[in-house]
Amino acid sequence: MNLAEERYARFALVREMIETARVVRGLDLRAIEAFGRYLPGRRRAFLTGEGSSRIFPGKLACSNALKFGLRAPVLTEAATQAREYDLRDATVFVASNSGRTKEAVGLIRALRSKGHRAIVGVVANGGTPVDRESDARYLLSCGPENAVAATKSVVEQALFYDLLLRTRHRRPMPDLDRLAEALQAAMEAPVPEATARVLSSAETIYWAGRNNGVAEELTLKTNEIARKRSDFLEGTYAVHGIEEVMRTGDALVVVDPFPEEEEKLHEVVEAGAGLPVFALGGRASRFPGIPTADCGDFTPYVQLVAGWNLLVEIGLRLGIDVDRPERARKVGNELKG
Repeated sequence: MNLAEERYARFALVREMIETARVVRGLDLRAIEAFGRYLPGRRRAFLTGEGSSRIFPGKLACSNALKFGLRAPVLTEAATQAREYDLRDATVFVASNSGRTKEAVGLIRALRSKGHRAIVGVVANGGTPVDRESDARYLLSCGPENAVAATKSVVEQALFYDLLLRTRHRRPMPDLDRLAEALQAAMEAPVPEATARVLSSAETIYWAGRNNGVAEELTLKTNEIARKRSDFLEGTYAVHGIEEVMRTGDALVVVDPFPEEEEKLHEVVEAGAGLPVFALGGRASRFPGIPTADCGDFTPYVQLVAGWNLLVEIGLRLGIDVDRPERARKVGNELKG
């Protein structure tokens, strides 16, 4: 993506993606650190939201908590199912850019009816139901998004959780300028011609990778941006039965493939099912694809935006108006009244 070229710059989606680097540079660490008081001791953190407001932000936080051995549990689930859970000893973080997501407001009201008083709203719009009905709120600094697909807000939501948990557990904080530079570079890097050509013609694009939100969020973005069928294959699921329904004309993108599983992926998916396999991010692998910079614990953010770059390229090759899907809405299920 290159804003100097009209074919990219005319889309709000692309402009909002590129703004992500500015949002990261401008994050107020002290403001985020202040929310540490809502997670005293070993109190659980429960992160909820719908679609992009939960997939990457929530699952990356859960993955990091396990990876770093954090003592206090970090959990995530969609808001309607969460109403069935006992969350009395959890601080519930409710992410909703609009602040009017019906499922999010429903959970807040259900918790309130049970006397729950530890709810933090994570919103882009103040004065909305999620904002007003939470005990505290983090107002996103990213500003409004005009494109239907959420992008810069997803990264800020994820970093809010990430930095909050790091503050609480005294984990190293990132160099935000360095991270912003890596994000910018990943979004502006040229997409290899062969990769873009094959994926543009694919009927279904499968995404495989760790359950840290990256591949799953890119699965959703494939629907919204490239308008293609897509499926998320967690971990090594790609070699555990799904190959039965893979067809010539489909493709698989693996985010940072596990080195020890590459040969099996080749055997089952490439040689067995006849699909081209590409790698996104991580070290050099046997599969062609898109390399990304190593930013340590923050590499998943770079992988995510590299995936955006790839999907925009596919969408534009197909002549798609990436700002305006035919059916998808900015607020998937908006509270009425």
